[in-house]
Amino acid sequence: MSLELVRILVITGAVAVSVAAYRRFNGAAPSRGEAGAEREAQALGLLPASRQNTMLAAPDPGLERALAAAAARGDWQPAARLMAATREGRDWSRRSRYAGFLGEAAAEGDGAWLEAWEAALPDDPDAAVVRASSTVCLAWLMRGGDWAKNTSAERFAGFFEVLPRSRDQVARAAELAPEDPTPYIVEISTALGLNYPHKKMHRIWKEITDRAPHHPGAHRSALQYWCAKWHGSEELAVRFARVAADSAPPGSLLRTLPLLAWWEHRGREAKARDYRAPELVALVDAALADAAAAPPDHPDLPGTRHLLAYFLARQGRFDAALEQFRLVDGYVGAWPWADYTDPVAYYCRWRDKAVRGARGR
Repeated sequence: MSLELVRILVITGAVAVSVAAYRRFNGAAPSRGEAGAEREAQALGLLPASRQNTMLAAPDPGLERALAAAAARGDWQPAARLMAATREGRDWSRRSRYAGFLGEAAAEGDGAWLEAWEAALPDDPDAAVVRASSTVCLAWLMRGGDWAKNTSAERFAGFFEVLPRSRDQVARAAELAPEDPTPYIVEISTALGLNYPHKKMHRIWKEITDRAPHHPGAHRSALQYWCAKWHGSEELAVRFARVAADSAPPGSLLRTLPLLAWWEHRGREAKARDYRAPELVALVDAALADAAAAPPDHPDLPGTRHLLAYFLARQGRFDAALEQFRLVDGYVGAWPWADYTDPVAYYCRWRDKAVRGARGR
């Protein structure tokens, strides 16, 4: 499973995925027409494929510095400062995002910097929630992203050895910062892997919504639980998405949920005409209005723009799609691009299609 997909699965990304099922773009060399479209995109100031960042959905200098310090020098202090600021500012959306990135970094590397952080500050709630996130990330990395029938017994053994450890770590992180929803958001990925029953998932969800009722990342993660491929059904997922979207204030960025629920259950087999159905156009329009009402610095706004760019391009609404692509260009660490073997190629394919469409070609 790629690092981008683990991140999406655990905290931030829009959709939890099975790599074997959803990585469909074949990475073939661009056609002559596609190469021409890329030149047109660059003429508009859009960046070539070689300059697209595959880790992030948008610039985040503080996070990038923290990750670089941990990787290059084993220095945990920039990460500690970053996480402390989110807790002190009650910036829960950003906090869950950072916990996901930092937990992933610790799981993918040797994790010595996180151990040093824990040794220096043994009761730090920020280190505790990163540890819980790291354990979940490690478990899913050990399992891999293939379907269960194609996953080896050895991989499953490692997965089921590691993932249960996250439950105690989640509980400890929650005890150290009782106001923080992030530990419970991390636990959603534990719930997926350990097959929590609906009643237990409802209890986790109440803990989250009591603290952050309109948390976009939490809603996207919970939507996965209610999807047919995990522990729900299309009906349950659609109902969850609609209730969340309809009850959220403008600018909360929860109007994307019905689009994600549709894609999870219909999008994989959808034809071009299906994307242009009036009801789906209406869902995209609602998400556009939600994005327009969101604070410009909302940490989930770039991910929403990536989603909108894709759906608008699929609907042939190329001018509107190009507007969204302009706002996120240079970064492809978001859904749907991160679902594919070559996220840069898939992103550029639809971005350049929007360029040509907007120019009447």
